[in-house]
Amino acid sequence: MKFRYIVDANVLMSILISGKSQYINMLTLVEFIMPDFAFIELNLYREIITQKSKLDEEQFRLFSYTVFSLIEFIPTFVLKKVSTEQSIELCKNIDIKDSAYVALAIDTKLTLLTRDEKLFKGLRKQGFKQIELFENFLKQL
Repeated sequence: MKFRYIVDANVLMSILISGKSQYINMLTLVEFIMPDFAFIELNLYREIITQKSKLDEEQFRLFSYTVFSLIEFIPTFVLKKVSTEQSIELCKNIDIKDSAYVALAIDTKLTLLTRDEKLFKGLRKQGFKQIELFENFLKQL
């Protein structure tokens, strides 16, 4: 049985930029789930992602295809209204853009992995425990 986690866009961006095959191995063992909102964020930062990538253009394209094929994307419109409302309330003083990830974590009762320390600390301060820093997750693997 695979472990399942919600991940936010900054985790996916760091995976894409790194180009490390160890992430492909990890994604075959651990299921990452993201809201479709992630595509909006990824498109906003696509030039930065490709410029910072450690891979040449063709390697990056192939690596990205593989990574995206191993991640499950969920349309935000299927999330429960109560989960969305709760996540907006939790994120309103941190970063409202993160509410889609938090709503998906609430809805699925899964842990959200992030590299965003402000989000992590802000949600923890409010008593939200379904969040873990990606770096800590990697240390546990």
